[in-house]
Amino acid sequence: MLRPEALAHPLTPVLRQVQADSCPGRLNFHCHTICSDGSLHPEELAAEAVAIGLEHLAVTDHHALAAHGAIDAAFTSHRQRGATTPTLWRGVEISCLLEGCLVHVLGLGFAEEHPSLDPYLQGTSVVGPALQAKAVVAAIRAAEGLALLAHPARYRLPHQRLIAAAADLGFDGAEVWYDYAMQPRWQPTDLVCEAIAADLERRGLLMSCGTDTHGLVLRGR
Repeated sequence: MLRPEALAHPLTPVLRQVQADSCPGRLNFHCHTICSDGSLHPEELAAEAVAIGLEHLAVTDHHALAAHGAIDAAFTSHRQRGATTPTLWRGVEISCLLEGCLVHVLGLGFAEEHPSLDPYLQGTSVVGPALQAKAVVAAIRAAEGLALLAHPARYRLPHQRLIAAAADLGFDGAEVWYDYAMQPRWQPTDLVCEAIAADLERRGLLMSCGTDTHGLVLRGR
């Protein structure tokens, strides 16, 4: 079940709306820019998001938050020209160890500046105790964010085991709708995504979705 702070988080009602067809047209909570290992400049990603008509967006560069300010400024410029822009949430993708397996955690909707996240925003993964999933979740919580396990079926351990371990550590949810086939145009992988959705629903946890874009097209990976 969700902790009280997560229930009261302003992003939670949005994540409660996530369905199989929410991405890539309405919601995208996982994508990258040149600020980590992506190909899109922040301004280019912002322009694509506006053109698509996204309602909510989080850019989740690996261990970096540099794109957020540029995208926010680009959205302001688009609005001044009369365009409708997505609601922009702070996001980051952090590497950590869960059950001894290297996984990625999406931190979403955290505060603008918080020292708890500083070690994880230096452009590279941390080492030592801070690499443990428990420490990462604690840092995201301290920054008033939500912690979700990214693409649970992409790791060397079964997603069932990883989700169970994540739930025990207090993760707020996981990325459910994901294109594990990595097609040119994003499309969720039905069977595995539906199994993950059922697991999270049973646990009362949040579901997310995202294209995990690294290329030049926000509608694909």
